[in-house]
Amino acid sequence: MLLAFDTATPHITVALHDAEAVVARYESAESMRHGEMLAPGIRRVLADARATVADLTAIAVGVGPGPFTGLRVGLVTARTLGFVREIPVHGVCSLDILAASGVDAGLEEFVVATDARRKEVYLASYSRGRRVSGPQVVKPVDGKTDLPVIGRGGVLYPEEFPDKRGPEHPLASVLCDVVLNRRFEIVDPEPLYLRRPDAAEPGKPKRVS
Repeated sequence: MLLAFDTATPHITVALHDAEAVVARYESAESMRHGEMLAPGIRRVLADARATVADLTAIAVGVGPGPFTGLRVGLVTARTLGFVREIPVHGVCSLDILAASGVDAGLEEFVVATDARRKEVYLASYSRGRRVSGPQVVKPVDGKTDLPVIGRGGVLYPEEFPDKRGPEHPLASVLCDVVLNRRFEIVDPEPLYLRRPDAAEPGKPKRVS
């Protein structure tokens, strides 16, 4: 069974696939509580499918881009489960997960824009089922387009992205399909950071005279 989850946005999504179909899914109703909500979400989908961790054969995880804390929770969990169970861990760019939803909706030319905070978005462009540019972090005005837009960027910045389509956040059920059918690039489970974390090591203390 394939366990998939993404924590690259404030929304946590988890799904379980039995090689034929998604048999359980969990979507967090609370934002910015990755450390508290991911483990219960995993337990929920396993319980709903009457499965255990011992039934897992692979892990799929969104690698971002996204905030440092959220990505760390998801990727550490994925790598830990993979190590303990000795099963493969497949990473996928979280924007590609959203893009797969756009392709499934029949879109050919579109962009994915998610919230990068600081009044910026994570942006990537897609054509005929392939990513053709990005991901990058930009000001909404610099990514302005009349093309269809998948992701929360279209909700937050409707003037720059007026043609809002599809889900606001990646869906783990779609992540399962991306990995099983190799719809986009499969990468190592390492975080995709497009800028440095907000926290920084303190500088040398000033000399007191």
